[in-house]
Amino acid sequence: MAALRILQRNPIGLGGDPAKPGEAMKKQIRIDELQLGMRVDQLDRSWLSTPFFRHKMTITSTHQITQLKASGVQTLIVHMEEEVGETPVVGSERVDAPAAAPAEETASAPPVVPFEEELPAARQVYQAAKTVIQDAMNDTRLGRAINVDAVRTVISDMTDSVFRNPDALSSLSRLKRFDEYTFYHSVNTSLLAMSLGRILGFDRDMIHLAGVGTLLHDIGKTKVPLEILNKPGRFEAHEMEIMKQHVLRGVEVLTSTTGLGSTYIQPALEHHERVNGDGYPHRRAHQDISQVGLITAIVDIYDAMTSDRCYHKGKPAHEILQLLYRLSLEGHLDTTLVQRFIQVVGIYPVGSVVELNTGETGIVKRINHNAPLAPVLVLVKSAGNTLLSKPTEHDLSQQGTQPPQHVKTVLHPHQAGIDPANYLDKKAA
Repeated sequence: MAALRILQRNPIGLGGDPAKPGEAMKKQIRIDELQLGMRVDQLDRSWLSTPFFRHKMTITSTHQITQLKASGVQTLIVHMEEEVGETPVVGSERVDAPAAAPAEETASAPPVVPFEEELPAARQVYQAAKTVIQDAMNDTRLGRAINVDAVRTVISDMTDSVFRNPDALSSLSRLKRFDEYTFYHSVNTSLLAMSLGRILGFDRDMIHLAGVGTLLHDIGKTKVPLEILNKPGRFEAHEMEIMKQHVLRGVEVLTSTTGLGSTYIQPALEHHERVNGDGYPHRRAHQDISQVGLITAIVDIYDAMTSDRCYHKGKPAHEILQLLYRLSLEGHLDTTLVQRFIQVVGIYPVGSVVELNTGETGIVKRINHNAPLAPVLVLVKSAGNTLLSKPTEHDLSQQGTQPPQHVKTVLHPHQAGIDPANYLDKKAA
């Protein structure tokens, strides 16, 4: 499948590098040999084919073994010596990273509110957040203090939505308008960071902190001359240096006018840092970048490159997920966090236009975390490429047809002659 070419060429195992010959701590076993209490280090297939969100885990129930077998796992690498202590923190190994929830809980716990029920509230808070950041940027341009109470309030509402159903708010990250890119980008970066934090097991306070910081991460762009900020072509070297100043100018604004602590300012300071030390402004390496900074770098790239800008057309989401994965392998982004982010937005993010093996065309309406290759679609074209007068919803994870339908390829909306917004955003504010 085109959307998975990069991921399938180098599948992401659950445990990182394979066990080395002669390594006493690890052993490859058959799935039938897996027992309670064993600690799994790596599977023989991609994590995308399993319902588990941890990259390493201890087997605590027979249900986990059943799920691994159902996912097609045949061999796996386990630690043979009993280890005392908590299972590894997902994401960075930084001490400030909150521990993730147990794998089985995360995978099987039902949402507090169904997706369709939460979506209207998520749309409402999305539009409120867009207004809040627009006001904050306008105030900054005019030299006025940011209304931090308004920021905190709208992020509290977004946090509530993420806890009720994290998929509803994150699905709205596809909402973008060219003429108001900076505002929509700020909101999308915030909601994606919060949704990723939810999957990582962040508590409410940590998700709120990440939300506030990422909503304000680009506030320094208000201090960049508009002729540079909105330049349609490539930056000259001196223009790029001016553009890079938005990071420290943003930190200056947030430090002097908001009263927010240093942890809230990390997204603004670190969203252009890279784990291999090639970023800016301070060329910090992985161990010197905060967890929320590592997260912001990922969601910032994803939303920026899927958006229409004055100097480029936005690319389809699945292409940018492939790019993020490649960047992580090349040492620019945190590999584990990129993998977890793909689980947040799905292999086929909401709004993707896909063609099925049956020739039908659909738009991804909702992702299935337990079956990432089988999203919920709105079918809009027949196998004969005719627009349907009455589009129908179809869940690829719940079908009895033979042969079963599956996504064959991802289409560019222009290529398919379809605007996903016409089908998904009819109730949008």
